[in-house]
Amino acid sequence: MRLLCVSTAKNTDHIFRKLKEVGGPQIEATLHFGRKDADYRVSGFTRMKRTQGARGHVLDEPRFSGTAKALIESPEFSENLEMFVDHLQRRSALNELRSHPILLMQDYFDYYHLLADSIAGIMADERIDHVLFFNIPHMTYDTIIYQIARSLGIRTTIVTQSLFPDRFFSLSDMTALGLFPPDVKNAEPYKIEQGKPLDLFYMKGVQQERGQGGGLTGAAFLHLMLSLLRRRPLDAVNPFAVVRWLRRMREVGKVLPKWRDPFSHYFHPDHFDYYENLLRYEENPIDLEGPFVYFPLQLQPEMTTSSLGGKFRDQALAIERLADLLPENVRILVKENPKQGTYMRGTMFYHRLARIPNVTILPSYANTHALMQRSQFVATITGTVGWEAVRAGKPALVFGAAWYRSLPGVVRYRDDLTYEEIVDLPIDHAALEATVGRLLARAHEGVVDRHYMKLVPGFDADANADRVAKTLLALMQGDVQETFSF
Repeated sequence: MRLLCVSTAKNTDHIFRKLKEVGGPQIEATLHFGRKDADYRVSGFTRMKRTQGARGHVLDEPRFSGTAKALIESPEFSENLEMFVDHLQRRSALNELRSHPILLMQDYFDYYHLLADSIAGIMADERIDHVLFFNIPHMTYDTIIYQIARSLGIRTTIVTQSLFPDRFFSLSDMTALGLFPPDVKNAEPYKIEQGKPLDLFYMKGVQQERGQGGGLTGAAFLHLMLSLLRRRPLDAVNPFAVVRWLRRMREVGKVLPKWRDPFSHYFHPDHFDYYENLLRYEENPIDLEGPFVYFPLQLQPEMTTSSLGGKFRDQALAIERLADLLPENVRILVKENPKQGTYMRGTMFYHRLARIPNVTILPSYANTHALMQRSQFVATITGTVGWEAVRAGKPALVFGAAWYRSLPGVVRYRDDLTYEEIVDLPIDHAALEATVGRLLARAHEGVVDRHYMKLVPGFDADANADRVAKTLLALMQGDVQETFSF
């Protein structure tokens, strides 16, 4: 096996080293795309910097190789290019202080062709025959490596962490996420306490009621000054200009709940359009009477939409399609993600939603649990709210490749779907527990995402790396079945 591995975290680097150790002579050669000690540093891809890895930079070779022809001429080229641009935009000046310099659409196209040709050439020179990913590809570097591998017929293995403690999923085609056969034998049902809210560690601090308004914080002031020094240096040294920015920030901060703290992570002058637009909905009444569908917007940019949403990474498009299938008397209650920034939330996004007669945009503090319980059903691209809904006996409509889309109570969107098919869908809780049990029987023990270590009491990094590495080797050799497949 000649292996290319994409690993960008200490814990997955640890697993990768262990994989080479347990693989021994079965792994003939490896190529590592990752952090500063890797063969190629991926941070330079997203920022378009000449950061060097152990083997230099992927664009060091000045000649056109033509090796990416299969990718460029594939039927999926337009879709692949759109996904690449979406993923690279997360590092644009609007969203990142250390951003890339691309402004024009043609530059995105040119950069895609340059990277594709260079990386495909490297993979061909190294005779790579297998590529390993430690998550669903959703960044610039892993996206294009995945696309190249698929177009060249190179085997891919993807592992991604699950919400179940000490369990991860595997697949070879990322569009297969959530698809698994129902014929798993001797699988124990997974006990689910119906209606019990999930304790999601990544949503800590988010409140489900109207809280005290915020204001200016030290973090917000720091991000303001960093942004001004980089992009508007004259304003940075002008106290009157700084005060004007601070006043505008304070006006936004005092209306949004304190926990929302909109400028504590990043500041860009153009962000005011988003936040000031959002303020228009903070005083909207929360009316849960009558039939409605609950659609909580997902955080963007994120893997769950950028990679797994397909064309419905455009969440407004999903809401438009949802409106098409609903009766006139059924409202769509839309709630913004409490961690969302300005990315993919321009003024025209909200204008599109405002043009849909039965859409109401809710305040940021609207209680998601009450909305789910009172709704006819929940609609989402791939969000965890769909999993929460079926656990509570409520149908869920998903537009993307959600990991739970094969479970009882989940309806996958299609153009000829009807309202009645969703609202009349019975959910057998025992069948749900049995199906989740069969899914977990196809999952693997271990942690591949460092953020989920906290869910495992007494987590042992060395033991975990050894266990996961052995599973990876068995997966790549075909000795262990993948969790998801067509």
